[in-house]
Amino acid sequence: MRKPAQVVSEALLPILTRWDPERAHDWGLLGLQCLRPFWRTPEARPGSAVRILGLEFAHPLGLAAGFDKNGDYLEALGALGFSHVELGTVTPRPQPGNPKPRMFRAPGVLALVNRMGFNNKGVDHLVARLSRARYIGIRGISIGKNADTPLERAAEDYLVCLGKVYALADYVAVNVSSPNTARLRELQAPDGLSSIVGPLLEERQRLETRHGRRVPLLVKIAPDLDSSQISAVAASLRSLGVDGVIATNTTTDLAALGPDWPADRRGGLSGSPLHGRSVAVIQQLRVELGRSFPIIGVGGIVDGDRAAATMRAGADLLQVYTGFAYRGPSLLEEILGAIQVD
Repeated sequence: MRKPAQVVSEALLPILTRWDPERAHDWGLLGLQCLRPFWRTPEARPGSAVRILGLEFAHPLGLAAGFDKNGDYLEALGALGFSHVELGTVTPRPQPGNPKPRMFRAPGVLALVNRMGFNNKGVDHLVARLSRARYIGIRGISIGKNADTPLERAAEDYLVCLGKVYALADYVAVNVSSPNTARLRELQAPDGLSSIVGPLLEERQRLETRHGRRVPLLVKIAPDLDSSQISAVAASLRSLGVDGVIATNTTTDLAALGPDWPADRRGGLSGSPLHGRSVAVIQQLRVELGRSFPIIGVGGIVDGDRAAATMRAGADLLQVYTGFAYRGPSLLEEILGAIQVD
């Protein structure tokens, strides 16, 4: 039986879809916050817990970065029953992101196109919010660089963020794959990854000693890498000693939206059309990295069938974003039912 809060939240979805997508997103989060007292977090189902990255997840399904960049709605989102919520992407200094409008719907294929550009209130705001949060699930934090930081100094931004979030994060995701920050994806190349991840891992050693806990470090990659590039990324992840990988971010290939998609609505595509590409990347990563390397699968998971397919491709954990934006809390129950292991 559906909970009253779920009925109300899903009744609001048709209204929100008539608004500008970014405005609807903001108001939807406020609505969830108001309904939070009426949510009862679902209990973990027998056999659904996942032990990975030195952490225990109540089940495989989490919320991807970008939905709550600033940690303002962690309690409300956590109350829906996600096993983990990834906050961010956060940068050292607050920044407004790219000019509006910067998010566009393609409802016929359950997709979104965005060019947000790491709009966020800065890492200090996120830390302040997390220090007061009572969410008991796994807290991931995605970190990035400010748009005006030269690529040659990008490591400095990532190091600032890591140092500030370390005590409050269960894992940290290094975002080098957003298509909406100029040149950021160049950091996925072997030299680029080494220049960012190497210093982060060295700093992680110092922070581990200081805080008495080891926080896993993951890298989030793009779906637009070819086979040889995926192999190179996998080799870099292994040689550097990264703890896990998140596959994938959004794609810049908008062909699935057809020739009539407006030229002024460019950005990163998420949602249903991304699923096949994301699954292909995960499959290759699983072959390249072996069975034990942690992979979080994200991209195009808009229903239970796609969730199950992402797990079969080799993902240990799942994250949703666009599917949740379109379908609301009912998507969680559908996915958890589809991937349930007896």
